[in-house]
Amino acid sequence: MLAIRQQHLGAEDLVERAQRRAGLTDFGDTPFFDGLQRFLQACAEEAELGLFGWFATRWDVVRFLSNLLQLRHNEVVTPEILEQPIERPIFITGVPRSGTTYLHQLLTNDPANRVPRIWQLIHPYPGTGRRAGSPQKRVARQLKMFKLLAPEFHRLHPINANSPQECSEITAHLFASLRFDTNYFVPSYRHWMDSTGHLAAYQFHKRFLQHLQHQAGGSRRWVLKCPDHVFALTAIRAVYPDARIVFVHRDPVRVLHSVTRLTEVLRRPFTRYIDRARLGRDVSDRWLAGTDLMIEAADQQAFVDPIFHINYGDLVNDPVGAVERLYCHFGLHLDRSVAGRIGHSADVQPNGYSGASRYSFETYHIDPTIERERYGRYIARFDIAHELERPRRAPPRSALGVGRAAQGAD
Repeated sequence: MLAIRQQHLGAEDLVERAQRRAGLTDFGDTPFFDGLQRFLQACAEEAELGLFGWFATRWDVVRFLSNLLQLRHNEVVTPEILEQPIERPIFITGVPRSGTTYLHQLLTNDPANRVPRIWQLIHPYPGTGRRAGSPQKRVARQLKMFKLLAPEFHRLHPINANSPQECSEITAHLFASLRFDTNYFVPSYRHWMDSTGHLAAYQFHKRFLQHLQHQAGGSRRWVLKCPDHVFALTAIRAVYPDARIVFVHRDPVRVLHSVTRLTEVLRRPFTRYIDRARLGRDVSDRWLAGTDLMIEAADQQAFVDPIFHINYGDLVNDPVGAVERLYCHFGLHLDRSVAGRIGHSADVQPNGYSGASRYSFETYHIDPTIERERYGRYIARFDIAHELERPRRAPPRSALGVGRAAQGAD
């Protein structure tokens, strides 16, 4: 077993394994191989994969490659897939744990909106033969297994097979996604991503959405969410010139320990070692760079529609009003019945609250005073309120009143 754990995952071997699994061989001109090699090399040299991490990474890579083969096969058989229009999509982004997931979930209450679901991104086409069966049930079993390995993840970020999913899972098919930088310690891979850019990844992103849209029928408005969109705004603008961008802003110091802890929870099952001090520095530096990009984008106003900005407090204190303002900003109509559903959703699950974990800044060697100075430009630029810096359990809904906020929205 130890020998297996230390064995290098080879790109060519995994490609062949995926081809056997899918019963297909043609990837077309999908530019995935360089990213795959870079990722696997970083796993071998930096990620400190444990036994489960080795097997899980192999399974993940083969799944992505098998999906690429299936996508290509369906494009050859049904070329009109790539004629599907993806018009005026809404991209929600911001620092992690700022309320982006909450807003994304609220917008699913409008039947005019369409979001990518977790099961769709894991299995974009239902299997045949021995792989046939409900993809939702298969994904539910996989999530249940991961919950056993990382029980705190569900408390920090509760999901199920039908939950809206982040776009980083789409671009991961091309091995050009910051999802890998979150789940693994792979600094050389992240450096490669930063230097390469995101254009090819978002060209594939659109292609993936075309497949989902073709299967579902119709051309409802896509609402997409991922904090990592902050680092790919130029690529988004190139691929989706009519994209509508939403920035959700929150006190970055308040969320630093939460996103750092979530990153550790996601990495823990895969690795044999985590340097918490290094993790804290990396997360802080990364999102400081992200806030600089948000300031730059807001100042440039390079999109067809100006970026819509919303602060976390406004979102969780009045979710219906926040969505109404978002729709008005982009010239959309919020139906009264949809507003009612959004209000009901907010009452049932206020802020998407997921509970608080017991940890502190000291765990990751983060000094909140220093961080508040470092993020001062971002805080001042978007007039972000100072929040409490230690997590606390949210009071019951009855004590908050309609539309009031807890502390833990993602």
